[in-house]
Amino acid sequence: MNFNWLKKLGPGLLFAGAAIGVSHLVQSTRSGADFGFGLLWALVLIHIVKYPFFQFGPRYATATGESLLDGYKKIGKSVLIVYFILNLATMFTIQAAVTIVTAGLASNLFGITSNPIIWSIVITCICFLLLLIGRYKLLDNLMKVIIVLLTISTVISLIISIDNSNSTIHFFQILPKGTVEVSFLIAFLGWMPAPLDVSIWQSLWSIEKQKDQNSQFNTKQAIFDFNIGYVSTLLLGICFVGLGTFVMFNSNETFSSSAVKFSQQLITLYTTNLGSEMYILIAAAAFTTMFSTTITTLDASPRAMTKTFDLLTNKSYKNMYWFWITFLSIGTIAILLFFMSEMGILIKVATILSFLTAPFYAIINYILITSKYTPKEHQPSTGLKLLSWIGILFLIGFSIWFIISL
Repeated sequence: MNFNWLKKLGPGLLFAGAAIGVSHLVQSTRSGADFGFGLLWALVLIHIVKYPFFQFGPRYATATGESLLDGYKKIGKSVLIVYFILNLATMFTIQAAVTIVTAGLASNLFGITSNPIIWSIVITCICFLLLLIGRYKLLDNLMKVIIVLLTISTVISLIISIDNSNSTIHFFQILPKGTVEVSFLIAFLGWMPAPLDVSIWQSLWSIEKQKDQNSQFNTKQAIFDFNIGYVSTLLLGICFVGLGTFVMFNSNETFSSSAVKFSQQLITLYTTNLGSEMYILIAAAAFTTMFSTTITTLDASPRAMTKTFDLLTNKSYKNMYWFWITFLSIGTIAILLFFMSEMGILIKVATILSFLTAPFYAIINYILITSKYTPKEHQPSTGLKLLSWIGILFLIGFSIWFIISL
């Protein structure tokens, strides 16, 4: 069997690795547990409206040989400054949120200690060392293995849960009401499939992929690669909603805000319904999901901040990437020392912030991809432009709705 096509994939699977994490394992599962398939409309709709703005990342990068951050500077230095401030304000919270969930799952899977802080430090150090050893190439290859294993284990778990379920499942769609439900919906949309600033990471990863002389990573290949990763996030999102629905819906369980307890509840609820023999498969699938997110975000934020700092100062700094990755690692552990027992609040704040900043990234990405800085032949079609306008209006409208509902 010829697997050359798999070798050509890269940034799209890194996108999937970054996206399939808290949004899927925590938010999608909770969506199924609380609403059944009632929020399936939101899952599908947010993938549609966010699609153009994510796709513009690899499209612009491969068409121009520059990252979106280079393009932001061409539009105006103030845009780059706004991004720098926004990223600085959210990167620690996001990294802390994904790390603490990973730590809780590691505690349940490997035992040794139940202290999530110790596990957070261990996981952060492992990710740091993996990036130190292999940088982009190792991350690229590692993610291909992780996504394949994750997909197989998740689909198997879903099939078994459907087979074991005796309850009648309805597909009536629901529009949440009240502050609590609306807040959950916005948080659900905020990181589903990922925050929009991940489009910047995509452009940076695409530039790295182009450095591989054997990849022939042009714009057409980049968009195909991205589509593979993007469709994967949608399908796995539906799988996790299904798992939450078939296993937890109407179970009257309340999720703990403690990372370790939450992870234990999640795995226990699965194994109670699917059988104790499924424990390793479920725990491994969950841990793999979150570990992939943790390592990709630990690489991407420092990569983006390094590029932004270089552009703002008009100077390249040799070890700036390692400064930012060290700064992010230390900051993440520091946050977790103070918010160890507030995982739920931490995730909620991070996801809501991601949604409220989404219109900014959507508008800037659209302006850049349709500007003179993008070659005409690589600019989006009329249909994609129309979808972009619909997406921008949707993101602005939902943000206003959320603020009014507070």
